[in-house]
Amino acid sequence: MNPEKPVDQNGIREMLKQRKNMEVLLSVCASCGMCAESCFLYVNKDKDPTYMPSYKAIHSLGKMYRKKGKVSRAELEEMRELIWDKCVLCTRCYCPVGISIPSMIAWARSICRSQGVFKEYDQPNVA
Repeated sequence: MNPEKPVDQNGIREMLKQRKNMEVLLSVCASCGMCAESCFLYVNKDKDPTYMPSYKAIHSLGKMYRKKGKVSRAELEEMRELIWDKCVLCTRCYCPVGISIPSMIAWARSICRSQGVFKEYDQPNVA
């Protein structure tokens, strides 16, 4: 991850155009919170609202759509915590309206990855 590398906002905008259905799904989300109890991370993290599936989608992919791709590197870095550290893409999150929250979070990950923002894992010591 290179904090000095500028964000390709046009590239993000083009990626967002590829999946306009995601914008529609985000607009349908009522933030009712009914998805929350289906997330084992939310339940096990003392019901911290930032672990709520709808919160993660709205504050990552939703933010990208609202800002029409004009997000800063700092904003992408903030999203990284939501979409990698606070979500394992287990697909358990249930939406009574039928919104696929995991697909939204996966798409947000793809967009962040295109900008060099992703989860870094420790390398195991191999003898």
